[in-house]
Amino acid sequence: MYTAYHDEEWGTPVHDDPTHFEFLVLEGAQAGLSWRTVLLRRAGYWRAFAGFDPRTVARFDEPKIAKLLRDPGIIRNRQKVRSAIGNARAFLTVQKEFGSFDAFIWSFVGGQPRINAWTALSQIPAKTVESEALSRELVRRGFRFVGPTIVYAHMQACGLVNDHLVSCFRFRQLTALARQHSPRRGATAATARPPKPPLR
Repeated sequence: MYTAYHDEEWGTPVHDDPTHFEFLVLEGAQAGLSWRTVLLRRAGYWRAFAGFDPRTVARFDEPKIAKLLRDPGIIRNRQKVRSAIGNARAFLTVQKEFGSFDAFIWSFVGGQPRINAWTALSQIPAKTVESEALSRELVRRGFRFVGPTIVYAHMQACGLVNDHLVSCFRFRQLTALARQHSPRRGATAATARPPKPPLR
């Protein structure tokens, strides 16, 4: 599962809003835990959070929260559940202002993936100037569980930066992909991937 995530997803540029929202939910859930712990519950999160549709999640009410806190398929932390709902509402506001969350977040790297050239895992930073700036802006807009380290994890996962080691086959693949990179500024829920649960 973890290998498949690395080989097929991590670092691939994302340009659909539901995937951005998915990773915001999952990365917020990860706080204080391992990414493996979250991946094991990914399908559970997909079911519990309406296929990561921010419009639906934004309408979750107190009875729905109580139900989520009894769901063994997710991490049953009240603050994290509430933050995911609040983040959905903030997410919709960003979409309305910028046309898509995608357009907003990619502006922090100038619309192109940042390609690093690390030779050892110890060189990969936990946060950067860009993730700190993005974190501040997200917090200002009402998002929670979006510290600069969590935000940098989002940037890594969604391909805003290529942090694969240069010795990794994915580094070469994603570097080549970056040369062809063309952000779809209109990417919204309507143009996103079809709703289906992850196969991992």
